[in-house]
Amino acid sequence: MLRIGLDVMGGDVFPAPQIAGALAARPLLKPATLPVLFGDKNLIESEFQRVGASMDGFDVVHAADYISMSDHPTRAFLQKPDSTIGAGVREIKAGNLNAFVSAGNTGAMLVASVVGLGVFEGLHRPTVGALYPLEDRFSLLCDVGTNVDCKPEHLAQFGLLGSIFVETMFGYKNPRVALLNVGEEKTKGNQAVQQAYALMSQDPKINFIGNAEGHDMVRGVADVYICDGFVGNILLKFAESFYPFLKARLPSDVAVESFNFEAIGGLPILGVNGYMIVGHGRSGPEAYKNMLLRAESVAESRLAEKIAAAIRPA
Repeated sequence: MLRIGLDVMGGDVFPAPQIAGALAARPLLKPATLPVLFGDKNLIESEFQRVGASMDGFDVVHAADYISMSDHPTRAFLQKPDSTIGAGVREIKAGNLNAFVSAGNTGAMLVASVVGLGVFEGLHRPTVGALYPLEDRFSLLCDVGTNVDCKPEHLAQFGLLGSIFVETMFGYKNPRVALLNVGEEKTKGNQAVQQAYALMSQDPKINFIGNAEGHDMVRGVADVYICDGFVGNILLKFAESFYPFLKARLPSDVAVESFNFEAIGGLPILGVNGYMIVGHGRSGPEAYKNMLLRAESVAESRLAEKIAAAIRPA
């Protein structure tokens, strides 16, 4: 049986959207998958009673505390051991949980993953990406905010992590990896990007196709686009702004709907020894439903084993 944890007290609003998302996901998850709700037990039971739903098919792990969006990630994780995120990490480490989902403090999720679960041997830094929709597939943008300052070796490893992710989760064969830059020529960009270009070109595990510019993303030039988290987060937030703007003008357009982050839900922190799925703080029920479904597929994929084998020093 798979046990998938959900942080009921993470995100900008709780617990209504989390519980609604869990209820929507329950019939779509496999019969052998059990959603485990992390949060104040009384709060969870009250919400189920409010919406008139049964708690059959769910488990609950009581966690009275939570890490807010304004909390300092490291201090909060250390000072709030009974938080939902802290409890989720402990359950994964103890082997009682296969994956944990939260739309709470992303920094705290990263700290909890690194401190509580550890990173794979040979990895400099874990990363989190975002999916960019194309007509019939997704590309991965990585990093999108967890590493705002990156060395060349970090960017090169992000290329490998992203490549393994899209190959494992989407079946992309020999995925194309590009480095986001201000020009296509290998001499363009700052020193870190130029050095990352050289490292990625020499790595036989990466199908590196060179530099890509921002406009290349809509053309599907690559399957994975690499940048530091500063650039990636700005690009992500800009892309997110398209959805409400275009939805108001083209309400029935399928392509517009693909930019709705709720349809994606969340993505795992890549490079840590466990499955921690990070969602958007503004997530609603649809996003939480898709986070749980994503967590189930990631937990079944052996993604972590493949990353560990690829990163491990020879």
